Amino acid sequence: MSATDSTEHTRRDFLYVATGVAGAVGAAGVAWPFIDQMRPDASTRALASIQVDVSGVEPGMSLTVKWRGRPVFIRNRTEKEIEEARAVALEDLKDPVARNANIAADAPANDLDRSAGEGKENWLVMIGVCTHLGCVPLGQAGEFGGWFCPCHGSHYDTAGRIRKGPAPENLAVPTFEFVSDTVIQVG
Repeated sequence: MSATDSTEHTRRDFLYVATGVAGAVGAAGVAWPFIDQMRPDASTRALASIQVDVSGVEPGMSLTVKWRGRPVFIRNRTEKEIEEARAVALEDLKDPVARNANIAADAPANDLDRSAGEGKENWLVMIGVCTHLGCVPLGQAGEFGGWFCPCHGSHYDTAGRIRKGPAPENLAVPTFEFVSDTVIQVG
């Protein structure tokens, strides 16, 4: 082998590597618009969380807002509703799990763990979708004074816990927090 043969191999190897790199850069340039279009747009990202002013929601009143395309029930419960919810034994519940995204996944479905927490027990924030087939329950209705899904007959109590009917789980509590005394941020 001569010295020119080894130089040709080196040039050829360089050309192969350079062509491969150029092809990879070109493929990435072609693929990027397709990858970039999969990101959510600004309007979707804006709906990731919402702030709701609850200053006008008196005890016994409810408010329904839309978050991520689903209804969210916000209720300022009366003392009577809180007492009724606290009086229910956990053994009497169809679903003993709180289903509250703000606390441990296995927390019991007692009234405090379903509400906004210590000092704000009167506030409930729940996704307003029946856990049976996704219907929207009616508020302050049903046998337990909470929510009633007329589609298939699911009854929820004043803490949003399933008490009767085909629904398998309590109404879900989304992540939320009070950012002030009168504003709740959902999401």
